[in-house]
Amino acid sequence: MLNMNGIVGDYDIVFLTLDTLRYDVAFQERKAGRLPVLGRYFSQWEQRHSPGSFTYASHQAFFSGFFPTPIDNPAAPRPLAVEFAGSTSISPNTKCFQAATIVEGLANEGYHTVCIGGVGFFNKQTPLGNVLPDLFEESHWTEKMGVTCEASTEHQIQQALVSLGRLKTDQRVFLFINISAIHQPNYFYDTDSIGEGGADDIDSHAAALRYVDSQLQPLFEAFRTRRNTLFFVSSDHGTTYGENGYTGHRLAHDCVWTVPYVEFIQEAILHD
Repeated sequence: MLNMNGIVGDYDIVFLTLDTLRYDVAFQERKAGRLPVLGRYFSQWEQRHSPGSFTYASHQAFFSGFFPTPIDNPAAPRPLAVEFAGSTSISPNTKCFQAATIVEGLANEGYHTVCIGGVGFFNKQTPLGNVLPDLFEESHWTEKMGVTCEASTEHQIQQALVSLGRLKTDQRVFLFINISAIHQPNYFYDTDSIGEGGADDIDSHAAALRYVDSQLQPLFEAFRTRRNTLFFVSSDHGTTYGENGYTGHRLAHDCVWTVPYVEFIQEAILHD
């Protein structure tokens, strides 16, 4: 485990949730070499269990410091946490905040916090759709970032670059992006699915992940010119496509609870 006490305050931090991404699909796509951008940073996804079966529940847990847990060690030390009496997953390497959320805790440490929304729980159109974005100092959402836009990830990354461009180079940032493209509907990323009348399936799910990967390089390049950056990349939950008679998520099934997770450091390349 990284010593987060030596990272917080020095590194930029990025948290990408690949909304609805299944572990088995992520594993196969990485193993087959079909994620050329993300694949440069890690050899394989970690298999973990999500704290929630749908977006809102999972992200409430994430922002409280409860990231997906290793399936063989659910009490493993957590990288970020908030003060919580009796917690068995806070170690000397955990950065623990006296705050209600890790977002607030990072802001208290001098980070500018930015949320770029994706699925409906981040759309800022209703009181519920504002709960998670309101945790951040800066938040953005448009329909072009939502689940129905085929170019959603492109628009989300564009906004991230605009937000970064407004910051002074010495301003540390915590950037969170809820990547919406893999969430249904995703049939339009797979030509075979389109030909069959627009039905989501495991193949269009994988095609959506490949699309997301194809859009991420500008984000990595932007942080490479700022400072060393810690990336957390994870799904919030998976989904079902007919397994055991289930379709969708917000239910107890291994395809929903088991998610891919990875964390890695990208070192900066600075030029005089």
